Amino acid sequence: MQLRDLLQRTCTVGGSDLHVVAGLQPRIRLHGALEEVPGCAVLDDAELRAALRELVTEEQWTSFAERGDLDYAYGFGKERFRANYFEQAQGAAAVFRRIPERIATLEELTLPPAIERLAHVHNGLVLVTGPTGSGKSTTLASIVDRINTCYEKHVVTIEDPIEFVHHERCCVFSQREVGHDTASFADALRSAMRQDADVILVGELRDLETISLALTAAEMGALVLATLHTSSAAKTIDRIVDVFPGAEQPRIRLALGDALAAVVSQLLLPTADGKGRCAATEILFRCQGLANAIREGATPMIRNLIQSGHRAGMRSMDDSLLELLRDGRIGFDEAYRKATEKHRFESARRN
Repeated sequence: MQLRDLLQRTCTVGGSDLHVVAGLQPRIRLHGALEEVPGCAVLDDAELRAALRELVTEEQWTSFAERGDLDYAYGFGKERFRANYFEQAQGAAAVFRRIPERIATLEELTLPPAIERLAHVHNGLVLVTGPTGSGKSTTLASIVDRINTCYEKHVVTIEDPIEFVHHERCCVFSQREVGHDTASFADALRSAMRQDADVILVGELRDLETISLALTAAEMGALVLATLHTSSAAKTIDRIVDVFPGAEQPRIRLALGDALAAVVSQLLLPTADGKGRCAATEILFRCQGLANAIREGATPMIRNLIQSGHRAGMRSMDDSLLELLRDGRIGFDEAYRKATEKHRFESARRN
């Protein structure tokens, strides 16, 4: 089995991910659905391990053997993938996520115009959240790309592994890979604060130490862009606070209230014609009352702030779903399944 042929096929058909698992046929994720690769046999564990071994260094393979997991970036020609090897019940397995060669513009992603404003925020914490595969990294890359066309800044990215490669236009870039260029997200964040960084992109806020350092960097005047696996602005705020011990939470609420500039929560949904996917987004910007709501732990108030900030570009996930539904971009069942206030969608069902 030639993994490179399967990766090339993934690119040719427009797939986003390739899944290879011992005991199963290879599968490609296309428009959100996993589809078997026609003509491919069930993968034998020994054969799969041999194929996976060919793509990595001796050091990487030793790390996989010892830990049972491996993250790295793999490329051939103009194609790049974020790869994850792991052990599972039937043997070895791997997922290769395709990284587009070119960074799409915010307009090409058909994201709300309000998100473009995030490229012009000069300090604070901006979070892009959502489940795995919801396009968080793509959105952040497009925001950074817009910064690169508009401002002369030093941008430090901290990723595991490096995904989108940025080429200097106006900005100077320092792209650092955890495990290769730095020991950890936390170590790289500490260094970034001593490297005259104007913008710091953190691939993921994974733990207490990283979150605390990200808040510190934002308080010191940097623009910190990061991701979290949360589904709404309110849940994002609660998740950050809940990472800390109870005695520290009042201090973190105070810091987060001062630092938070925006939260964008994303979902990627199949389009109504079944030929692609589109993003539904909830948007919260820094506004009057937000800091107090965070400090007082009144996260249910976030929903009201979003509704009252509609003219400023804010909107709830339900508002976004309704807009996509009325524009015919997604089907009713998909919108209804993801909706929070399902009664708002009943009129759309009748129509």
